[in-house]
Amino acid sequence: MISFQSKIKEVYATPIGKDILDKLFLQMKLPEKLIDNPMIGNMKLSTVVKLSRGKLSEGFLRTFLNLVNAEKDVPAPGTCEVKPAWWKEAVFYQIYPRSFCDGNGDGMGDLEGVLSKLDYLKSIGVDAIWFSPIYDSPQDDNGYDIRDYRTIWERFGTMEKFDELLDAVHARGMRLIMDLVINHSSDEHEWFQKALTDPKSKYHDYYIFRPATGKGSDPGDPPNNWKSFFSGSAWNYYPEINEWGLHLFSSKQMDLNWENPELRADVIDMIRWWLEKGVDGFRMDVINLISKTDGLPDGDEMIGKMMGVRGIEHYFYGPRLHEYLRQIRSEAFDPYNAFSVGEMPGIGMESGKLLTGDDRHELDLFFNFDHLETPGHTRFDDYVYDLNYLKQYYIRWQEGFGNHCWQALFLENHDNPRVVSKIEPNPAFHEKLAMTLLTIQLTLKGTPFIYQGQEMGTANYPFRSIEEMDDVESINLYNELIEKHTPAEAFRIVLSGTRDHARRMIDWDPSDPGDSARYDHVRNYLQKLTTARKDHKTLVYGDILFTNRTRKDLFTYFRSDANENWYIECNLSNHDIRRSGTDLNPESIANCRVLGNYGNVRNGVLRAYECNVYWLT
Repeated sequence: MISFQSKIKEVYATPIGKDILDKLFLQMKLPEKLIDNPMIGNMKLSTVVKLSRGKLSEGFLRTFLNLVNAEKDVPAPGTCEVKPAWWKEAVFYQIYPRSFCDGNGDGMGDLEGVLSKLDYLKSIGVDAIWFSPIYDSPQDDNGYDIRDYRTIWERFGTMEKFDELLDAVHARGMRLIMDLVINHSSDEHEWFQKALTDPKSKYHDYYIFRPATGKGSDPGDPPNNWKSFFSGSAWNYYPEINEWGLHLFSSKQMDLNWENPELRADVIDMIRWWLEKGVDGFRMDVINLISKTDGLPDGDEMIGKMMGVRGIEHYFYGPRLHEYLRQIRSEAFDPYNAFSVGEMPGIGMESGKLLTGDDRHELDLFFNFDHLETPGHTRFDDYVYDLNYLKQYYIRWQEGFGNHCWQALFLENHDNPRVVSKIEPNPAFHEKLAMTLLTIQLTLKGTPFIYQGQEMGTANYPFRSIEEMDDVESINLYNELIEKHTPAEAFRIVLSGTRDHARRMIDWDPSDPGDSARYDHVRNYLQKLTTARKDHKTLVYGDILFTNRTRKDLFTYFRSDANENWYIECNLSNHDIRRSGTDLNPESIANCRVLGNYGNVRNGVLRAYECNVYWLT
């Protein structure tokens, strides 16, 4: 057991302790190797609290110890052989249905539009499609507030059209995974409506309610101080039953009570219903949040600031999370050999090993988000992303994750601005940058997830006002910000990180010839990358060796096995840099270059965002 008298190095030897300390070090911009310093590593936790001069409270440390001690397991050594699987070799493509392709001319994407683009997706090397939610929904959070899990939202199409689409996907040798949103449902879901109209029904316990403590028309304070990810309190008051209901996201997205076995059985029955249809698996939305700490205690203020939302320490790695995931796996996924990838905010490498190790029987993959912002920044900060941080992130994960686990490689999704805009303010560099980023995704060890439009080098949209935005998170944040900022300042902050950048309709026929050329160049380059990855399994399962580890702006590595050897070089900057003089001489092996985003190799120099892929044997 870790206690106040334990040393930092003892804490760091535990999976949760290591993840949390890594997060702390990252936010404080301190190197991880400080743990190896005997003075630091041998320091007791009680001493750390004293030296922090009030920045670390005993309450913070107590919460920290509870998290560390709650996990009794440790990850298995990762030195085993990699087990092949179709999803390790696949290239996934995320479709945000409302903005992918309009098939009926009503201005919104739909299933008919997706059908019309299946041959296109096949041509660029896509093996599996991931659909963001297409279920019936009031669309408070663009479909992540589900009203009926077994019905298609009418603006997208019908169940018959979905069945036709699923058959068409499979006929092309591709797979389809759905978005599984089961931490919460819409407040318009039948279960929640029955919970309100009849508090004595079984459905009342399908959600997390707590009685109000006030008198008369005053409900009193919310049950705890938890904050919603979408601003404000995480609690709604319902006067008709005189109770508070928990919502970690929008006020219309009510958290499901996974403590209830009947709720779990109904959810698993729904999952099996989709798998019976032939769906190949699921991306599981914020799935690590489904287990909450008993009693729902208040969140620590410091942890709230560090993690971005107050109360998260009581549910980001809850006490029954492993149990629930194993139940879903054994009762739903395993009978259908279904694939699973979990969205898991706050989960680090060591806890990720315990959630996705092939010896654990929980999830296949998970999305870690530590690489999406550089240390000290949030999504709504207006700053230029330094790709050298991405380099160090990937070196750490590729070398540390082990062969029991597999990394999900993604740089964009529906919840983040476009990556080329985050990295490079000058659009003139976006084409080359987009190709380099795709090269990294498809030549590292892991499964690449491409977000719609990324294969075109799509940049952020130039919104002019908050009225042009649909994202509930952005609108709520704007309304919160204008209490302390001018409307212009508030809009500038929201513009930096709004999810709407990634949710604009894909422009399939750009009127600007320059845009059209960029789209074609990046798409064609991705097609060549996916072909190389499919034809050469060394780029999937081969060992990885990073070189020039400390060289700024230069990212280089080898992928190799008993049969082949590949070398990848990438310039992470928008200016010329000196090519590595320690790995090999690319000029002498120019005929070995399989791919590159410039027409030729230049002696001794890598040009702005230049990347090259060499097949050496």
